[in-house]
Amino acid sequence: ELPEFKFGLGFLSFITFISSEFQLEGDYLIGGLFDVHDDTGSVYHERPEAIDCATKPFTLSNYRRFQMIRFSVEQVNNSTDLLPNISVGYDIFDHCSDTQNFPGVLKFISANGSIQPWSDRQSVPSKVIAVVGPFTSTQSLTVAPLFMVNLVPMVNYATSSSVFSNKAKYPSFLRTLPSNSDMIDVIVRILQKFNWRWVAFLNSDDDYGNDGLDLFTQKIKDTEICLPYSKGLSDSTNYSQTFKQIEAQQINVIIVFAPENSVEPLIESAVLLNVTNKVWIAGDAWALNKKLPKMKGIKNIGTVLGVAEPVVTIPGFSDFLHSSKAQLHCKYAEQDKFCNQKCNCSCMNPEDILAADPSYSFAIYSAIYAIAHALHNTLQCGADKCNSNITVYPYIVLAELRKSNFTLVNNSIQFDDNGNLKQGSYSIVFWNNSGDAQEIGFYQFNSQVHFFIDDNKIEWHTNGEVPTSLCSPECPAGYIKKQNGIYECCFDCEICPNGTYVNITESPYTCIKCKDIEWSEEGSTSCNLRAVEYISVTDIVAILVLVAACVFVGMTLAMSVLFSVNYNTPVVRSAGGPMCFLILGCLSLSSLSVFFHFGKPTVPLCTLRYLPFLLFYTICLACFVVRSFQIVCIFKIAAKIPKLHSWWVKYNGQWLVIAVAFVIQAIFLVIGYSCKPPSPYNETSWYADKIILSCDISLKASTASVVLLSSICALCFIFSYMGKNLPKNYNEAKAITFCLLLLILTWIIFATECMLYRGKYIQLLSALAVLSSLYSFLFWYFLPKCYIILVQPHKNTQQYFQGLIQNYTKTISQ
Repeated sequence: ELPEFKFGLGFLSFITFISSEFQLEGDYLIGGLFDVHDDTGSVYHERPEAIDCATKPFTLSNYRRFQMIRFSVEQVNNSTDLLPNISVGYDIFDHCSDTQNFPGVLKFISANGSIQPWSDRQSVPSKVIAVVGPFTSTQSLTVAPLFMVNLVPMVNYATSSSVFSNKAKYPSFLRTLPSNSDMIDVIVRILQKFNWRWVAFLNSDDDYGNDGLDLFTQKIKDTEICLPYSKGLSDSTNYSQTFKQIEAQQINVIIVFAPENSVEPLIESAVLLNVTNKVWIAGDAWALNKKLPKMKGIKNIGTVLGVAEPVVTIPGFSDFLHSSKAQLHCKYAEQDKFCNQKCNCSCMNPEDILAADPSYSFAIYSAIYAIAHALHNTLQCGADKCNSNITVYPYIVLAELRKSNFTLVNNSIQFDDNGNLKQGSYSIVFWNNSGDAQEIGFYQFNSQVHFFIDDNKIEWHTNGEVPTSLCSPECPAGYIKKQNGIYECCFDCEICPNGTYVNITESPYTCIKCKDIEWSEEGSTSCNLRAVEYISVTDIVAILVLVAACVFVGMTLAMSVLFSVNYNTPVVRSAGGPMCFLILGCLSLSSLSVFFHFGKPTVPLCTLRYLPFLLFYTICLACFVVRSFQIVCIFKIAAKIPKLHSWWVKYNGQWLVIAVAFVIQAIFLVIGYSCKPPSPYNETSWYADKIILSCDISLKASTASVVLLSSICALCFIFSYMGKNLPKNYNEAKAITFCLLLLILTWIIFATECMLYRGKYIQLLSALAVLSSLYSFLFWYFLPKCYIILVQPHKNTQQYFQGLIQNYTKTISQ
């Protein structure tokens, strides 16, 4: 068992003092660590030694906070219902150094002048039931482990570092101000509010400032804010170089997250170095600074916005200061006090104290009242008395502190599981031309977050316009950002091409492709539905084509009747005889394809769009091949190769050729349409703003059928061309040749149009090409024969035809 530690040299001896601002006797004591003086220098010591804070620079704003704890305790003691018949005292130490003020801390954790490490909690308790302070995060990190051992509550009013939210390491740490995480959240919201994305972050090179930098870096990860420059401020900081680097990167917004003693030399240097036209965002440690806003030349540095605790008017504080200062005499200021419990400030003017920076005043006020309420619950206090028989241990007070739930000056005081305030707020301030921190907005958090800034109250240094701080200017609508360098804030702008758009809320770096049913122009931010186009059956052009097809069918029927009536005449028999009826019938069946070129495409419609034409037109061409061959054979081959002619006649060669052509084409069509049947197709690539409904006819599936038809056409053309020198009036070969030329020309024109045009009228052009192919044979082959039958019957005689043949035979024999 370790021995008890005793403090000699009178350090922790209880001695009686005359009236002192640092001490007040009471039934229960609250410890206070306040840096009334400030030791910012770092001096090397060969051995540990205490420091005399009274020799260090005096800080008026800290002294104001020191007076606030005294006032708060006095007000608690004067309350008739909070702690009746119980007095609360305090023992406050001037904690000016984070490493050289341990005597006061050790006194708080001692009992009867001794410290018992790892002792039982139920041993002799210290009269100090809780500690308020110290001020900075570094100071708190240094002393907190000593209080955590025995769960002595540390109710802090200024330490906002997020590390204290870790209850595994700091189980008895609570605070009455928001944490750094909340303050950084406010700063980020301010940046987003004014679209400032290119910022610098200057922080004190200590636990408070580095924690703020870490939190800021984390919170801007999923935002468009970039941090190209950050710097830890210390006594050795070269401010000239710092500002040159900020200027070199064209940063217009500077966040300063540091205490007053680090900020004041920074701002003073900015004024001296003529740093102008910047936006400064102040953390809560200096946002309400009273000295800097009235500094000569401060307006030249730009606009100063700050995040600060709301200034809460605490009733009675002014009266307390005037009363307290009147009772204390300057002679006590010279009295030697124990261990940093003296201050040559008793004669300080109350008005000067009230005019000092009011930051953290309400946090101190809340801390004292939170401890008082916890003690009230621990002692089971009623309306007029408390149970003084209860032994109060710090860890019991801690348990009650965690349950705190009371209202103080219209503010709710509650702690969450991490010892942070459940509800809190910040004021957003602006340093106006009068040298005051004017409130322009607020940030409140409880179950929800409320954020507001009144822009009209801000007097910007840029002639009333909101300053900008961007690495690259915003891209125009319809442009994407292409990152240029390591920062997302630095980018080039590229316009989105046709068929794409940019949605800056989803991804400002990507051109999003429109759906197939949508379209967009170059540089679009959204897509439009495409117009769906096809030729309806009710369209006037469709009606005209269908009427032409019906007329064609009527004409073929009329010609068939005419030919049947004049079946035995030379004209009909020279035209092919019974083959004429097959040709006319197949031409009529081929025209069925025209009727399926209009209307919304479906699988049956697409299948029948070319199937009748390919099948029955093959028979027509096969008939003309045979007819052309017969004409050439009769007039040329019969005289030279009689055996070939006799074989042709004997075995009905013409019908055999037609049948073979029909069967082969039918096989090709069945196989092709079975493997890849035609189907509806949306043409989306030809027009950006339209969808053309058409049919997808596979080239592989129809290649064999088209090649066969083309081959028959070519063979027919060869045979018909061979008969071009036949008798002038016997013109079947010439008529067939001319019809084939029209057929070939028609499909060449259609193929060219398909390469140049893919609109909805391509269906109309296809139907017209089919009709042209059909009408060419009807007009130039059959119609002249009808004319002879009806108008020139004298040419439709056997004698006339025999005379033509005999004259031609004599001519070729010579």
